[in-house]
Amino acid sequence: MNQRIGVIDIGTNTLLLLIAERNAAGAIVPVVDECRFGRLGKGLDASGELALSSMADSLAICHEYRALLDQHDIAAPTVIATQAMREARNAAAFVEPAEAILRAPLQVIAGDREAALAAASVRGALPQLHGQRYIVVDVGGGSTEFIVTDGTRIETAVSVPVGAVRMTERFLLGDPPTTAQRTALDDFLASTLAALQLPVGLTMVGTAGTATTLAAVQLQLNIYSADKVTGLTLAPSQLQALCERIATATVSERKTWPGMVAQRADVIAGGTAILHAAVKAAQAANFVVCDRGIRWGMATELLTS
Repeated sequence: MNQRIGVIDIGTNTLLLLIAERNAAGAIVPVVDECRFGRLGKGLDASGELALSSMADSLAICHEYRALLDQHDIAAPTVIATQAMREARNAAAFVEPAEAILRAPLQVIAGDREAALAAASVRGALPQLHGQRYIVVDVGGGSTEFIVTDGTRIETAVSVPVGAVRMTERFLLGDPPTTAQRTALDDFLASTLAALQLPVGLTMVGTAGTATTLAAVQLQLNIYSADKVTGLTLAPSQLQALCERIATATVSERKTWPGMVAQRADVIAGGTAILHAAVKAAQAANFVVCDRGIRWGMATELLTS
């Protein structure tokens, strides 16, 4: 019987569960791939703490995921957490009950580790990029990871505390955001990303929910398909037009669009602003979407060790 593993990624906006195994051909395939919105990072940028309501919502998701793990005979999942857990003063108030529910230790991973996992997930999902140098951008709720890789080796990896939830709460207060709010965010991102000195002219790969939602909206998917989203390539002008459409719409309008995840509609403009700023800073040749985030990088490690 194939080895089957479970990975839970506890992020600033979402909690993700992947149960995966290797098939007869040696490929890693999902058995369960679930996304729920706990919004642990709600208000974190201003308060420095996790909100009680967000912790309660996220712990309820942990209960749901523990039940799914039990159904698939996964006794001890690998549980990782990212930016919200890295910075919240009261992180222990969530970690302790979450570990008790999941019956597994919760690893708060550093930004460079998160970046390495994102790069590994792209490497496995986009074989057409093998042999090329490219940039991976993993936009989360509280942070964004920028990885430059030659397809095999990571050249540079950095985690920056800009994310879809954080940028929305800090800058995009209108519905829709005002021109002044958008300009302030764009100026902040341009200054922040200039300091990274990203290489120019390469392909840029976007992972995680902001990028996949963009792709689903572009494709007008009434039913989400990871296979259709992964590998979608946008020219910089197409990405800019899509970001402009999102930024100038209200949350209610966004929710009506095919491909839009309702729970992302209120923060998607902040996330897409980061992607657009990254493409501009790197003068990227094109933008490629990858559905597989850091949970897949971790699963790859576990199933090849």
